[in-house]
Amino acid sequence: MAKKRLISVVLAAMALGGAPAGCGGGEDPDRTGAGESVSPPTASGPAVPPSPDQDDRQEARFTADIKKVTAADLRHSWREGCPVPPSRLRAIDMTHWGMDGKVHHGRLIVNASAAEDLVGVFRKLFDQKYPIERMEPVDKYRGSDFDSIEANNTSAFNCRQATGSGNWSQHAYGLAIDINPCQNPYVSASGHVAHKDCVKFKDRSRKDPGVIHKGDAVVKAFAAIGWGWGGDWTGTKDYQHFSSTGR
Repeated sequence: MAKKRLISVVLAAMALGGAPAGCGGGEDPDRTGAGESVSPPTASGPAVPPSPDQDDRQEARFTADIKKVTAADLRHSWREGCPVPPSRLRAIDMTHWGMDGKVHHGRLIVNASAAEDLVGVFRKLFDQKYPIERMEPVDKYRGSDFDSIEANNTSAFNCRQATGSGNWSQHAYGLAIDINPCQNPYVSASGHVAHKDCVKFKDRSRKDPGVIHKGDAVVKAFAAIGWGWGGDWTGTKDYQHFSSTGR
């Protein structure tokens, strides 16, 4: 009887104490509901802009447009009695590289018969990134060849006589072009240069931008259409000058 009473007391005590504690009892602070978990926050930095699309970058390119001209366009460079009428001249509006390394727009007035060939020449010079200070019709300088050179202006047509001659210059036919005339001066047989800022360019060993040298890309581009260079003359040198006759 004593054993039965002892067993009953032990069983009663166990009933009063409840179930034994398990691991991690109570509410899980990392849970908000059955089967639902909260992900840790994700760190986010500033938005990174997309890299520029290479195809959207506009590259510098050569363009040229040949247009007819009238006497009104040539108010200071053409007059009655000139060897060619305005109807035989054309304006070439084109892009060219400048001394600042940027692309600029210029205009040359040339003989209609040479316009297409000259577009090809200046396309080659553009591809070579040959720099031209400026390119404006000599009318911008009221027909003054001297003032055009002072501005280091590349030009073509001008109804005038050849320097030191009573004959028409090839410029009067639109069949000659003077390129960067300061870097490429007219040098008399005695060595005289009329423009003081250009005297230093008598030294043809200089490598300044725009200087033309024998056999370079500029000379070759004009030679390809049969035009000669004044730098090849004997005695007097006209390093700026290219023409269909070579004179």
